[in-house]
Amino acid sequence: MTAQRLAVVVKGWPRLSETFIAQELVALEEAGLDFDIWSLRHPTDRKTHPLHDRLQAQVRYLPEYLRDEPRRVARAVGAAADLPGFDAAAAAYAADLERDDTPNRRRRWGQACVMAHEMPQDVAGLYAHFLHTPSSVARYAAILRGVPWSFSAHAKDIWTSPEWELREKLSARHHGAAFGATCTAFGAAHLQGLADTPPRVDLVYHGLDLDRFPAPPDRTPRAPDERFHMISVGRLVEKKGFDNLIDALALLPASLDWHWTHIGGGALDGQMRARAEAHGIADRITWRGACDQPEVIAAMRAADLFVLPSRIAADGDRDGLPNVLMEAASQKLPILSTPVSAIPEFIEDGTHGFLSDDAPDKLAAAMAGLAADPARAGRLAEAAYRRLTSDFVMQPGIAHLRQRLGAMLARGA
Repeated sequence: MTAQRLAVVVKGWPRLSETFIAQELVALEEAGLDFDIWSLRHPTDRKTHPLHDRLQAQVRYLPEYLRDEPRRVARAVGAAADLPGFDAAAAAYAADLERDDTPNRRRRWGQACVMAHEMPQDVAGLYAHFLHTPSSVARYAAILRGVPWSFSAHAKDIWTSPEWELREKLSARHHGAAFGATCTAFGAAHLQGLADTPPRVDLVYHGLDLDRFPAPPDRTPRAPDERFHMISVGRLVEKKGFDNLIDALALLPASLDWHWTHIGGGALDGQMRARAEAHGIADRITWRGACDQPEVIAAMRAADLFVLPSRIAADGDRDGLPNVLMEAASQKLPILSTPVSAIPEFIEDGTHGFLSDDAPDKLAAAMAGLAADPARAGRLAEAAYRRLTSDFVMQPGIAHLRQRLGAMLARGA
């Protein structure tokens, strides 16, 4: 029988913050694609989404650190010399190591040797989520085994990777990807400009699988004197801009009865809580931590405004098109965000939501304005819901990916 199995490389499985990956893989599996997941890291989240339970694929964990499984790594590195693409893979690794001689780079090579050694013989291609570390492992392993590879790129992996590495992963001459997909027109244009041929990179919006979400609630306009409930969902990291949001909350008029709920973990958790304490607004904030998707949706249904003040971090990292914006739109929750990266591809300012400068005074004015005009906020939310259901559903993207991956597997077989 012709080999048609795919190997999918991910940073970690399962991860609460990467619902878009789980959504895609479940849909590809249900569309008939046969694959295993190869995870570079073990899970750290205490919860999972219902989506994770739907996936039937086998999950295989590579050595997170090579020192953790020395015998497994030694066997694989020794066996790699007998694989058909060893000379080409070793040359690619040596060229990369010359420019990036780091423990992380050496770990990628070791993980790739383990993957190439342990992959079933019927694997005909690899597909990596994220263009940085997972794609490096996929590229080395694919060269070792003599099969094609592909990727899905998102945000940080595009904007913080060195240009030389992106160019080579997008070049046939350097054993680059057979194709790549990315979830924003902004990111696609950037990568197409680095590729040897622009068609190597496709724009594929994640979209939303609306079957996983309840119908939006019947929202009635909030009375001006009622408490104004705001919610944000996102990791507490620099690019999400929650420090500016906390500063903005402290500037809201005393006459506004407000409360803000944050969902998500992150490295800046302690700093953000301390910032709220310093402003004297901690009693108006609920920190929910990491939540599963049903909990997120329930919180969105109870809120009056979704706020995500995204920005470009000092290292260039930025959001792509955050899925949480589409999730908020699915519940007809009004949206306040910023015109960063691909957010305007979904939210047109003043039509589907409000896009503000991320300066605290501007954010505060936008929040106060939407609180004072609930009818307008409701109209924006209705428009965002219509945009979601007409242009940002999941199925077209899955059909495109299924075709692209199937063609790659046929070639690899």
